[in-house]
Amino acid sequence: MFVRREVTFLVPALLSVALLTAGCAGREDARSSAESPSSSATGTPHGYVEGATESAEQQSRLLLGDPATGDTRVLDLITGEIHATARRAGLTALTTDGRFGYVQGADGTHVLDGGAWTVDHGDHVHYYRAQIKEVGELPGGSGTSLRGDAGVTVTTAADGKAAVHVRADLEKGLLDAPDPLPGTYAGPVVAYAEHLVALVPDGDAPAKVVVLDRSGKPVAAPESECEDPGGDAVTRRGVVLGCADGALLVREDGGTFTAEKIPYGEQVPRARRAAEFQHRPGSSTLTASAGENAVWVLDVTEKTWTRVETGPVVAANTAGEGSPLMVLETDGALHGYDPSTGRETAVTERLLRNVPGTATGGAAAPVIEVDRSRAYLNDPEGRRVYEIDYNDELRVARTFDLDVRPSLMVETGR
Repeated sequence: MFVRREVTFLVPALLSVALLTAGCAGREDARSSAESPSSSATGTPHGYVEGATESAEQQSRLLLGDPATGDTRVLDLITGEIHATARRAGLTALTTDGRFGYVQGADGTHVLDGGAWTVDHGDHVHYYRAQIKEVGELPGGSGTSLRGDAGVTVTTAADGKAAVHVRADLEKGLLDAPDPLPGTYAGPVVAYAEHLVALVPDGDAPAKVVVLDRSGKPVAAPESECEDPGGDAVTRRGVVLGCADGALLVREDGGTFTAEKIPYGEQVPRARRAAEFQHRPGSSTLTASAGENAVWVLDVTEKTWTRVETGPVVAANTAGEGSPLMVLETDGALHGYDPSTGRETAVTERLLRNVPGTATGGAAAPVIEVDRSRAYLNDPEGRRVYEIDYNDELRVARTFDLDVRPSLMVETGR
């Protein structure tokens, strides 16, 4: 069950379905397209699959997991319903590509179709809703990185070997025939602009960027290097890769790929480097831990780093574009900061009584998921999720009570 703290349930502004479906082109191959296969020739818009319903608003859902018991749940943020899903023994991590949840264990990865997704054409957007489904198993458990878009999902094992799974196959439950990529890589292989962006190890020298087509054939090698890679994110401005001296921005423009360094501007010790990025999908403002008592804010558009001094950091995120930097601190409260000045602008009451882990340590630390209008904070010990209106001084809009400890959380439908 859930407790609702608003009289009116706020959702993203309604868009006309007629406008959403206008202007879509015909079918494209799943291996080369940045979208799921579809056909407007038959009146079917991009992103549609059999059994789905197109909606006029984003269909957000939270995928939740408890490593201690293996219990998993899906929380529908539109209806408030909680769906029980298969228990996964040995659960260690939970990730998503916006639609599918990847429930990782010691021996493999279970694929869960969250039943909600968005297809963004830039000038218009499609929102879809379908049944939640257990899809099947992918090889590669703990230590395997998964990165995907609406065309492919790429798995990169701890030994650097990678394979491509076609998204259309996942939608059909066909998980047995991934396409292996040649060679090994120095970090996760990232799907971007109908290609794959990867870092290739170069002995004792820094890793080099290579751009592959989706069969693994090199098509570009922008002049670049990345020492001690750590962290990656896909933004509207390109792929951001964390490096020892800052970030590397890989962009595509008219079929040409370039790489540009965004330096810290100072020597940053390893413990304070950005090792994992968090951001709102679609935003070009990234956050990352900058040590125990600070957060990095990377403005990809302006190509600037800002180190915001905070209290002891557990989790951080921002919606970007003038929104506050949200930081869960060890006092159990959510703090808001102006990312440009570093001034604290808001703070909630104590929301979490017991705060497990930290941004620099615990694997089961709470997280802050952000979409266009709300943020979500999981409280494992309290068995609840808070919905936060970050545009209204971090007001707690709703509280969802759960029957499991939601130690792991990702948002789908975006």
